[in-house]
Amino acid sequence: MAAEEVFELTDTPLAGRVALITGGARGQGLSHALAFARAGADVSICDVVSPLPTVPYALAEPAELDQAVAAVEALGARCIGERADVRDLEAMERFAEATAAELGGIDIVVGNAGIYSFAASSWELSAEQWQVMIDVNLTGVWNTCRAAIPFMREREGDRSITLISSVNGFEGVPGTAHYCAAKHGLVGLMRTLAIELAQDGIRVNTLHPTAVDTKLVDNDATPKALESAERYGKDMTNLLPVELMDPVDVSAALVWISSPSSRYVTGITLPIDAGFSVK
Repeated sequence: MAAEEVFELTDTPLAGRVALITGGARGQGLSHALAFARAGADVSICDVVSPLPTVPYALAEPAELDQAVAAVEALGARCIGERADVRDLEAMERFAEATAAELGGIDIVVGNAGIYSFAASSWELSAEQWQVMIDVNLTGVWNTCRAAIPFMREREGDRSITLISSVNGFEGVPGTAHYCAAKHGLVGLMRTLAIELAQDGIRVNTLHPTAVDTKLVDNDATPKALESAERYGKDMTNLLPVELMDPVDVSAALVWISSPSSRYVTGITLPIDAGFSVK
């Protein structure tokens, strides 16, 4: 191996890189943005910051997006925050263009924005529940990739796209066919992009967390969803003795898979799940 191809492990493995993160106003997205800033990256985040139909909990508010930008900047990173709905391709194209123009390019993409809802059974899901879920959790990720990839291809060095799936991207859960279908769909999208972008040196992977301590899980609707799943005999506990992971547990893996430390890792489905998927 030529000397110029060797990299060194550092405390700032993402120095000089620009990361675009969707759903960044709070929860996992904010945790990822802060972790990337600590790792040396400049960051752009977007969030819908408004209610969405069929989502049974409050989504982020505009003030939280502003606070997220300030928190990232407090770590010494440049940061831009935009109000954008991942369901809107034109909005995502504007967001990607603004990121590249203001921060100098796009090296890392994290398709993180997502929602959750449920019904007593899959056939009792409303048509609107199904459509909103697919639009946000699957089409929204494709919109993000479609908008950002042209800018990523202009860059050099290690570049990566990570799609945030779920343990529900490996298996079914009663009452959430729409969520499971979207999260499974991300695996197919990832594997196809990994093949297509390999010649450009861009890596593509999925992360699959178990339940994480965010508003997507910590809300009044979740106990009802768990009861519904358990009625079908579905064990929703983790193998390791932890009920909810902290968002930083996912962010730590995301920094690694987005850094040169994983420069030959592409096309994988990486569980961060306390053993949930091997029970």
